[in-house]
Amino acid sequence: MASTSRTRTGRGRGRGRGRGRGSGSSSLPPPPSTLPLIIEEFFIVVYEDPLVKKVRTPKKIADYLDGKEPAKVYLRAADCGPRLWTVEVLFDGQGRMYLDKGWEKFAIAHGVDFGCYVHFKYEGDDVLTVKVFDGTMCRRYYYSDDEDTDDESDDDVKPCIHPL
Repeated sequence: MASTSRTRTGRGRGRGRGRGRGSGSSSLPPPPSTLPLIIEEFFIVVYEDPLVKKVRTPKKIADYLDGKEPAKVYLRAADCGPRLWTVEVLFDGQGRMYLDKGWEKFAIAHGVDFGCYVHFKYEGDDVLTVKVFDGTMCRRYYYSDDEDTDDESDDDVKPCIHPL
């Protein structure tokens, strides 16, 4: 008896990974350089005393806001009630953006200190939700017993309370 060997022709199962059916095109997304720049989240590492210095945001944030530079933003601590903290924003004309007046009150109330990581998420209408991580990379969770959401008339800093 003669033996016959069969060869695979590439048809059927196991055919061309990553190809669309019948199109022969790649299913990979376009390279990042061709996608529009959308920045919704960023973080900063606090290297200096946040009560003495204004806080510089990443350059890509300033680039993203080029032409629509807000005079102020509103910070809302995640898990800390509806209170909005008004913070003035400065642009230095050299492509850098800073959180300035009002940042100190927010930092005191939320325990932002040297070595903290502060995560910001843009929620629209110049509102940023903020999460604070301590130097051990653990997130701080807060709640607020303050019903007042208008910090314009409030000269006293009422800290959020860390639940233990």
